[in-house]
Amino acid sequence: MAKEFPVPPVVFTPSTPTHRRHPGPGVGASPPPAFAPPRPSTSSAANPLPFMSFDVSAAAASSSSVPPLFAGPIGVGGSGASFEDEPPLLEELGINTRQIWRKTISILHPLRSADPSLHADADLSGPFLFLLSFGLFQLLAGKFHFGIVLGWVTVASLFLYFVFSMLSGGRRGDLDLYRCVSLVGYCMLPMVIFSAVSLFLPRGGGLIFGVGMAFVIWSTRVCTRLLAELASSGDEHRGLIAYACWLVYMLFSLLVIF
Repeated sequence: MAKEFPVPPVVFTPSTPTHRRHPGPGVGASPPPAFAPPRPSTSSAANPLPFMSFDVSAAAASSSSVPPLFAGPIGVGGSGASFEDEPPLLEELGINTRQIWRKTISILHPLRSADPSLHADADLSGPFLFLLSFGLFQLLAGKFHFGIVLGWVTVASLFLYFVFSMLSGGRRGDLDLYRCVSLVGYCMLPMVIFSAVSLFLPRGGGLIFGVGMAFVIWSTRVCTRLLAELASSGDEHRGLIAYACWLVYMLFSLLVIF
């Protein structure tokens, strides 16, 4: 038995266009007209998106009247400092180029004693630059010693710090491990010069040994004076400190020669 389903009546609203039923083609009437899409009105032609009504010229005029967000100096509400008042990048990183230059000049003079007050403010930027230069000169000589140089400087600083701790009995004054690393690195400057000079000296002769010994004495003298001045009891054991520094820089000279 077929089941009947209730069908709701179809109601056409007045806005819905109705089409009259055309007679068949054999009756003599004209064929039905082809489908033609509805033409948009004048308002819809100007605005293809009827649900978004805006005026581009009005939006541009309103945006031009708004003041720029970053017209003033940097800061909240334009009250901060500008780019001209910002410190240099090296100063923000804690690298004082003037201080590094002064320390370098104080060590470069072989007959003038280095000023301990300059080296009381320790840093590692200058020593890292000197060690990098030393490794580059060794690379020009066909030796790749970057890791060896960094390792030896670290071990040498620990060795000198341990020697001071044993000699002074805990009275190290202003000398700590960080300052000791800084002093050993700055006193590597004569070794850097020797590494550059050795590129023009014959290998295996007595000349390079004599020049190397002169640079070792130079580094030993400067490092001994700085360590003794910064340590409270350094003058009492200046000879032992000089011997320890001589051993350290002799190793670097042998690294250059061989």
